[in-house]
Amino acid sequence: MLTPSPAAQHRALVPGLLVVAAATALALGVQGAVPALTASTVAVALGAVLRSTGAFRRSWSPATAFASRRLLRTAVVLLGLQLPLSQVAALGPGGIALVLGTVAITFAGTQLLGRLLGLSPARSLLVATGFSICGASAIAAVRPATDADEQDTATSIALVTLCGTLAIVVLPLLRAPLGLDAQQFGAWVGASVHDVGQVVATGDRVPGALATAVVVKLSRVLLLAPLVALVALQRRRTAGREGTRRPALLPFFVAAFVLAVAVRATGLVPGAVLDGAQHVQSVLLVAALFALGTGIDVPHLLRTGRRSIALGLLSWVLVAGVALAGVRLLGVG
Repeated sequence: MLTPSPAAQHRALVPGLLVVAAATALALGVQGAVPALTASTVAVALGAVLRSTGAFRRSWSPATAFASRRLLRTAVVLLGLQLPLSQVAALGPGGIALVLGTVAITFAGTQLLGRLLGLSPARSLLVATGFSICGASAIAAVRPATDADEQDTATSIALVTLCGTLAIVVLPLLRAPLGLDAQQFGAWVGASVHDVGQVVATGDRVPGALATAVVVKLSRVLLLAPLVALVALQRRRTAGREGTRRPALLPFFVAAFVLAVAVRATGLVPGAVLDGAQHVQSVLLVAALFALGTGIDVPHLLRTGRRSIALGLLSWVLVAGVALAGVRLLGVG
């Protein structure tokens, strides 16, 4: 069987990429019209609708595979340019302890819950990473160090998107009953909500909370590379005993993410470039999430994925509860 030429392979991407572009534009347009609906949520939902209704065409698969891998990894790299280390340092010991404690307890606790529910270690690990760090970006970063498959990835991203969307609605309603002022609420949101866009949407609903929410959230994102390295190190030890392939300690795109953080820290990058990179990162992430959404068959997930859904909801309660306790005990905000 002849292998298609590179030109033919590129042409095969065009129909699917047009669909990805249209869905991305629609998702961003919906967010502009209804800010409570983040573009990431809309993108995943659009992809799932196409898959679940049978409207997705097999000819689009090369393009969605490209978007779900290459575009998502590029978005992870550009995310590094959004992390201002000086603001993270300004959080102080209490804020840093809040971030470290929430991430560690959520990461370990979610994997324990996954084992108790009888889920595979790979899926439990992806869910734990997404809920403890930064949603889809973290799931994409840690996946090369696991034996997770496409279904594990799509399901984990669906769960983190669902629960992050619920947080936009639920957390602001709980602020007054919990007696949180704007700064405390911002710290709670930043420490517990998953995707950066979801944090912005949630924090923006309470005047004065957004700045704190974003800084705390970006502090969590800084833990992405160390967490990926720890997972890869554990996997390398297991692979050494089993004689299987050992993953890289840091995938190339995660190393590029670290480099982007360092470049931002120099203060040499013009503000206009940083703003442009942020917009590009947002668009690429939305496109990748739509592509990943096309792997979600909702009826199948509801029939066979009840334990996964239970894990997502329990992990959401865990991260919110731990973050709230941290805000109270450490006096953050």
